Amino acid sequence: MTSYIREFLGMEKPKGYYTELASEIEKKDAEYHAFTTLNRKIIDCSDGSVPFTTKANICVKGIETTAGSKMLKGYLPPFDATVVERMLNDGKFSFLGETNMDEFGFGTFGLNTEVPARNAFDKDYVAGGSSSGAAVATAMLKYHVAISESTGGSIATPAALNGVVGFTPTYGAVSRYGLIDYANSLDKIGVMARSADDARMVFDIIKGKDEYDTTCAVEKINDEGKDKIYIIRELMEKTEPAIKKAFEKMVDGVGKSYEIKEVSMPILAEAIAPYYIIAMAEASTNLAKYTGYKYGLQYGEFNRRYNDFFTEARSNFGIEAKRRIILGTFIRSESVKDKYYTKALAVRRMIIKEMAKLLNDGFMLSPTLPIPTPRVSDAMKLTSVQNYAMDIFTIPPNLGGFPHITFPYDYMDGMPMGAQLITGHANDYALLDFVSEWEKGFQYKYKHNLGSL
Repeated sequence: MTSYIREFLGMEKPKGYYTELASEIEKKDAEYHAFTTLNRKIIDCSDGSVPFTTKANICVKGIETTAGSKMLKGYLPPFDATVVERMLNDGKFSFLGETNMDEFGFGTFGLNTEVPARNAFDKDYVAGGSSSGAAVATAMLKYHVAISESTGGSIATPAALNGVVGFTPTYGAVSRYGLIDYANSLDKIGVMARSADDARMVFDIIKGKDEYDTTCAVEKINDEGKDKIYIIRELMEKTEPAIKKAFEKMVDGVGKSYEIKEVSMPILAEAIAPYYIIAMAEASTNLAKYTGYKYGLQYGEFNRRYNDFFTEARSNFGIEAKRRIILGTFIRSESVKDKYYTKALAVRRMIIKEMAKLLNDGFMLSPTLPIPTPRVSDAMKLTSVQNYAMDIFTIPPNLGGFPHITFPYDYMDGMPMGAQLITGHANDYALLDFVSEWEKGFQYKYKHNLGSL
């Protein structure tokens, strides 16, 4: 598959291209809600640069950045996040706007926000979360790339549900400076694009050490190819039959070039519990500063009792944010910390050790989700626990900080399906190489209702 970025850079743009693009985006977005902010300054630019977007939790100087929450309404960052600065300094890209998301990244289907984004293929279906808007914008715009962020599957899930490539790098390969945190030890900034080659081009720009982020410590990215692909039996057992059947058909095709092995790793089927314990504990800590005084929406008068002011100000959090704050605060409390949080960290170390051993020898391949794309009405009926269970495939690599990539491989009832490939730490280029080769033999056609702007 060709690089859309290179194709666009080599094109002669008609006069008024960006003006027409912005108008078309606004028309479509009235129904699909991919964007929270559209940068109108790009309209008059005539240098032919490629539009890029950022998830609404990545700071862009002077652009309202809310992380999908009322608590940050009106916040205008005084600086650019490192990834934004690097994209702008590269010279080939111009900032187009910020994209919709679940509040602070809390969600699997993109429904935990004021106006949820809708799936690019059918707006009766979920767009996926938490980077819902980034995926819809990438499906909507042929010549565009999205800078996004993943904590437990926030790039992979919406990318799969909207039929685009979602690349989540190794933890520490890309600076998080300027990211509004969900869970510091899990958050990773990555890319959504129409092709693996475009994702690689953006990754080459945004990766690398940063003096402002001490966790950004990965110095060298490898491209060590593998000849084996592992499929985890316990995860496939939790997959709906229709998805399993379609995935097995895709694996048969892949098996012509790789040795396919089904293996047992029961600990991965239990990864949801430690992930949510750790994520909620870190989230409750990060969100503690939003009290309406120094941080968060300035709500009401300051001459009231602290508890009254604090309670009213924090009532602006959504239901899912409140749930995670309460549970996270409980998990961190002295009386139960060792019972839950400390044990979750120990299980995390075990998962990393077992996955690393397997990934040194080959790739891991799976569906991205265990179910077909749900309708919005059906997803709204799911309990919190049922929602969390949808992350069964995406949580293990995120919990371990392993690089992974989601790519489209088929359709089911008109909706796209995505597969997820995982490799070892700092072997990110091997994933991009794999999907680039896959794309050469797989003619994926975008069938969504948005057209290609």
